[in-house]
Amino acid sequence: MNQEQELIERAQQGDREAFCQLARGYERRIYAMAFHFTRNPQDAEDLSQEVWLKAYRAIGSYRGEASFYTWLRQIAVNTLMNQQRRGLASMWTSDKKAFRLGELVPLDQLGVAEPSHRSEDGLHQKMMVDRVMGALEDLSPKQRLIFLLKHREGMTYEEISQASGASAGTIKKALFRTVNKLRERLGIGTEEETYSGVVAGEKS
Repeated sequence: MNQEQELIERAQQGDREAFCQLARGYERRIYAMAFHFTRNPQDAEDLSQEVWLKAYRAIGSYRGEASFYTWLRQIAVNTLMNQQRRGLASMWTSDKKAFRLGELVPLDQLGVAEPSHRSEDGLHQKMMVDRVMGALEDLSPKQRLIFLLKHREGMTYEEISQASGASAGTIKKALFRTVNKLRERLGIGTEEETYSGVVAGEKS
């Protein structure tokens, strides 16, 4: 039994410290997803705490049919999609105030910047990442989420479809429009035929 599985089993038996140890391994990724969705550090922190609270309450239902992170990511997607529907005003609850995993890692250590690189190529890549992430501000929260699930999380169209409740065709069209918006925002044109070929050839 590996360490993560041992922590999962302890957490399912009510060991809160074991759950917190699990959270330390994924806290940054969940916060990054929430930050790129909201574009607001405080809202991202609040949403991250909601994700962890839901995961803590649901840990007993985890059966290992998918990796722990895949299970956790689905909770995060559901939370972000629900937030878009109802807004942030009603999100903060007394239960959530009593369960703040953010205390484990200071907020300033939960940044979303890519690791620094000394090489010129690495610096150029980081600048491009920064430009793309900046361009995401022009998109709707749902468009940003779909884009991030595909290009940051590496999910397939079918996986995003299952996670978001939209058809794979809808996801492909949304990504097509999103990429064109980003290309226009970055001043590199749309190149519709090129991207259409990529979409047609990618695994769904």
